[in-house]
Order: sequence, then C-alpha cells, then structure tokens
Amino acid sequence: MKKLGFGLMRLPVLDPADQSSVDLEQLKKMVDLFMQQGFTYFDTAIMYNDFASQRAAKAALVDRYPRESFALATKLHNAFFNSLEERDRIFSDQLEQTGAGFFDYYLLHGVEAGSYLHYEKFDCFNWLLEKKAQGLVKRAGFSFHDTPELLDEILTKYPQMEFVQLQINYLDWESPWIQSRKVYEVAVKHGKPVIVMEPVKGGTLARLPAEAEGLFKAAAPDLSAASWAIRFAASLPGVMTVLSGMSNLDQMRDNLSYMADFQPLTEEETALTQKAAAIINAQIAVPCTGCSYCTSGCPMHIAIPQYFSLYNEDMRENLAEKGWTINFTNYDNLTQKFGKAADCIECGQCEGVCPQHLPIIEKLKDVSAHFDH
Repeated sequence: MKKLGFGLMRLPVLDPADQSSVDLEQLKKMVDLFMQQGFTYFDTAIMYNDFASQRAAKAALVDRYPRESFALATKLHNAFFNSLEERDRIFSDQLEQTGAGFFDYYLLHGVEAGSYLHYEKFDCFNWLLEKKAQGLVKRAGFSFHDTPELLDEILTKYPQMEFVQLQINYLDWESPWIQSRKVYEVAVKHGKPVIVMEPVKGGTLARLPAEAEGLFKAAAPDLSAASWAIRFAASLPGVMTVLSGMSNLDQMRDNLSYMADFQPLTEEETALTQKAAAIINAQIAVPCTGCSYCTSGCPMHIAIPQYFSLYNEDMRENLAEKGWTINFTNYDNLTQKFGKAADCIECGQCEGVCPQHLPIIEKLKDVSAHFDH
C-alpha cells in the first residue's frame, strides 16, 4: 500500500455553511486522480461532513470502481449507540450507505478514557472481532486520543487488534497533551501498524508563520508546507499510511506530487520540522484541528472551528494589535448563519467529544471578547 490515504472528512462542498453539500463532481475527479496514481486507501466515518461522507464514498468511489481495487475504512462511534442491538443497526446502516459489502478496515472511533468505558460496557472489541470472523471486516482496529498508558492497557488486553490510528504530526510530536511520540512508541512496542490521522493538524501545518515557512523554503523551494508535515509522519517506521483530508483538486495534486514517489525525511530535515514546531507553538492561540466533532450537537449552532481559525489568525504575530482585520468581517458573515461565540450556553457537549481535549467554553469566551461587539 502506498503511504497516502484519502481522508473523506473535509470534502469539497458547494456551500461552506453546509458541510453536507458535498461537491460530488469535484470529489469524483479527486478519487479518479488518486486511483490513477496507484493510491487505494479511503477513510470515512458516520459524522464526517455532517453525516454525508459515507454516502459520498458510495457515489464517488464504490459505485464507480471494482470492489477489489480499493480499501475502505469506516468506524463505530460511541456517541451513536446505547445497546447491543444498536451496534449492529449502525453497522448495517454503514454497509447500506457505502454499498461496500464489507469493510477492509473497521475502527472503534476516538477511543479515550470516557469512550473506552462505553466500548467496554457493550463489549465492542469482541463484537468487532466477530464481524471479522463473519467476513464483514478484513482488519480490526481503533483510533485513539489519550495517554500512552491507556493505549498500552488496551493493546495488552486486546492483542487481536491489528492496527491503531493515531494523531501524529511534527507540531504534536512532543506535545504534553497529545503525546504523539509516546503513543506512537507504544504502538511500535506492541508491533501494531500505525495509520496516521491529522498529519497537517487540520490545515495548521499548511499555513505557517512566515518564519517557519522560510525555514522550509530555504531547504526546498518547490515543496509546499503541507508536504513537510505529511512526509514527517510517513517517514516513521511502522506507519502504514498517512491520511490527508484533501478538500479540493489542488490539495490532491500537491499531495500526489511528493507521495507518488515518497522519499523519507533525512535527519537534517526532521530537525528542521522541530524548529518550525517551536515557532508555530509560540504563536498559536487555540490548537484546534477543525474536525468539527463539536458542532453537530451544539444547541446554539456555533461555528466553533471556523471561529477558532479566525481567532488564531488575529492572534498570530500580534495581528490583534492592529485593531481591525478582515477577520472581523469574516466573523460577522459567519454569524449570519451560525450562533455567535457569545451565544454559548456552556452545556459542555463540545468538550465531551473534542479529540484534542480543548477547553472550548473558555476559548469561546476569548473569541467573543475579541470579535463580538
């Protein structure tokens, strides 16, 4: 398998205010280009693109290519079942929505301390192994967002799990919260292949501060900032594939340009990514990846990731001191369709599902103090 996977999470849309309005014609062109270059791994999930991703995978991929020509992964998320029967209903729905017949890779989604208890309560690890025994799943695994200690506990208890999906990027490599390096080392210790998610950290590592971008341009003028992030993850021993949530044809073409004939980072290049990480970490206000898990259940319909992105832009390099930026207009435009940051009622559902464990409620107060007037 080539080391680039297509993450069907941030698909092209016809209406930026409606993530379910997938631009199927552009997506089909992206799938075609991906397959033509010999890449075959596709990753979806129930809630991606506001619950539209699995059906989009059917329309753009499954209905158009022989089943044996690609690998499809999807997931069971703990938020959508509360009984043994609901697990099977969800699985059946996923087979219907994707039209796949079976899943090459199937994951328990977003395992962390709280969700792990839920998965254990309903015996989901063994349930997944039963699906494999029935031929409905080819490889069983899980995605993970927690401590290396918990990952070690799970892999020790369930050695039958065949792979683990981890958030790995050079910005989070030494993060005391994400602990990318430490959880990766646990997976390697257990001999589990690693699938990498968020290698570009929701686009953060594609749009760099000028100083960090300058480091990379001096070393390789023709390579994009995103290429350094994806190659960093793909260079790690034991990494099976790196998922990239490509949102348009240009991003697809860029990724294919350096991953079609992948060359691992040298030691000097790896050291350069850590210098860039130090620069970026000094300037980022909210380390949000834009996964949008927080938005689907928000009772006030607040565009949390979009607001954090605008806020980060204004906080970077002291832009806030200018008094006004175009992001104030961008924020006002978004509030015509979404709730304001100030509308947060502090229900906490967003923090309960955030893979980054961000203090979203407090950060929304910061956003409101900056933009609401």
